[in-house]
Amino acid sequence: MSPTIFTLTAAFIMSAIGLMLHRTHFLSTLICLEGMMLSLFIIISIWSNQLMSTSLFPLPMFLLTFSACEASAGLALMVAATRTHGTDHLKNLNLLQC
Repeated sequence: MSPTIFTLTAAFIMSAIGLMLHRTHFLSTLICLEGMMLSLFIIISIWSNQLMSTSLFPLPMFLLTFSACEASAGLALMVAATRTHGTDHLKNLNLLQC
């Protein structure tokens, strides 16, 4: 395994572990998700470049587009939750309360 792929895989795994263990604030959860998406983007970009297949070149751009949509939807949810509940702590968010 090349050092680049190892580093990107480690970044993805650390973001996933951060997502599982660091769930106090909604913003830290969104940052972990964004880290996972960016490491996946770089891995897929390298993979499609190594295979030199023209059918795989649009795949990283689709992933980047979905990542941008996910980030904007997450920030909108965070703003809405902060306005209604007064905080971005995930422990205070109760779906049955709404």
